[in-house]
Amino acid sequence: MSSHREAPEISKDPVADNTDVYAFRSPDKPDTVTLIANFIPFQSPWGGPNFYEFGDDVVYQIKVNNRGGASADIVYQFTFRTTIRNDATFLYNTGPITSIDSPAWNRPQVYDVARIAGGRTQVLARNLPCPPVNVGTRSTPNYPALGRQGVHRIAGSRTVFAGQRSDPFFVDLGSIFDLGTLRPVQMAHLIPSANAAGVNGVQGMNVHTIAIQVPITDLTRDGTRPTDAMNEKSVIGVWASASRQRSRIYNASTGTTTESGPWVQVSRLGNPLFNEVIVPMAMKDRWNATFPGGDSQYAKYVAKPELAGLLPVLYPGVFPRLKAYTKPRADLLAILLTGIPAGIVPGFQNYTGSTQADMLRLNVAIAPSANPNPIGLLAGDAAGFPNGRRVMDDVVAIELRAVAGLTIPLVDPSFTPDAAAAGLSDGTTNTNAPLLSSFPYLGHPASGTASRPGMPKV
Repeated sequence: MSSHREAPEISKDPVADNTDVYAFRSPDKPDTVTLIANFIPFQSPWGGPNFYEFGDDVVYQIKVNNRGGASADIVYQFTFRTTIRNDATFLYNTGPITSIDSPAWNRPQVYDVARIAGGRTQVLARNLPCPPVNVGTRSTPNYPALGRQGVHRIAGSRTVFAGQRSDPFFVDLGSIFDLGTLRPVQMAHLIPSANAAGVNGVQGMNVHTIAIQVPITDLTRDGTRPTDAMNEKSVIGVWASASRQRSRIYNASTGTTTESGPWVQVSRLGNPLFNEVIVPMAMKDRWNATFPGGDSQYAKYVAKPELAGLLPVLYPGVFPRLKAYTKPRADLLAILLTGIPAGIVPGFQNYTGSTQADMLRLNVAIAPSANPNPIGLLAGDAAGFPNGRRVMDDVVAIELRAVAGLTIPLVDPSFTPDAAAAGLSDGTTNTNAPLLSSFPYLGHPASGTASRPGMPKV
């Protein structure tokens, strides 16, 4: 959660597991859009001696649709290579790592970036160095400086970063998956206990981030920068994926594997919590292997989400109107699978057409908010989720409220939501490292020796 262990098979392959996707107008550079895909969930800061890194055997992609139909019209592709400088030591580093090219770092990783569009592949940069992980106060004594060295300006006024970051997602994992308990209102649960503050189950955890900041004109179908939010050309769809080669052979004599064959998708993600909460467990692995253009097969689970049926059962008497509502959830179908058409929210739309597909949908004509609200569009902040997704957006609270019926009146004015829907929340906030004010926006990762379980520290 958001998509940290969302399917049985990909939970066994964390290097290829896409945890979260973000797409937003850059608040400090509003003529650009920042696209972020996080991988490798639940990284403990002290995960040595084989610390976390991107997979050399994985192709990572961030995909953009700008013509409708859920096609990948633009793809930003990232491939990695790792070397061992000293094969006679078990150490990740043989001394303090004081710069990104320090010879004391024994396992440096570099990557190539390419842009694929119209059947043509354009290599944007080669051999860009990643920063190391935040080992600890002796090994990486000035980690913020190392992180800054991992920010690279590349061709076409683009900027990229690939490396370890603090996970910005926040959610009460322990409570939510304990029979759907929301601690702030758990006294009303079928199995009641005293109400309490939410506990961020991701606190202190790191992820590996791929981030790219590009001009808006790099993403639109005609290379222009739209200014009219109601123009269909102003909307893009975004998702990310990871792919592996089809065959993998284990060499018992060396303990290594060799990959071959065509590349196949093993993980993908657009909207937060889609595969996690909407798709039934028996179909989750198939969802990860398929493409957004085929998501109409999952539309019935959006039109009648299991969680909407569970809330009245788990919280007796709290959601009587939701329990009585039997119509297909046209509000959720729009939010998650087509985008919101014009005429639903005054002055807003992020509709990508009738093709049902799980994508983040971003209207690039909507400027960054001067006073961003973590509840996004539901709170009147049109620059926030579900208009793309910012790293500070409280997507758990937003989606809980939507599933509980708060967004039904947008498409069915005859419905009045239950009073509890408007304030539904798991009660958490981002208690990880503070977010940065500039690219790549995610906070510095927690340090190994400086942290204690649940208490991250750079």
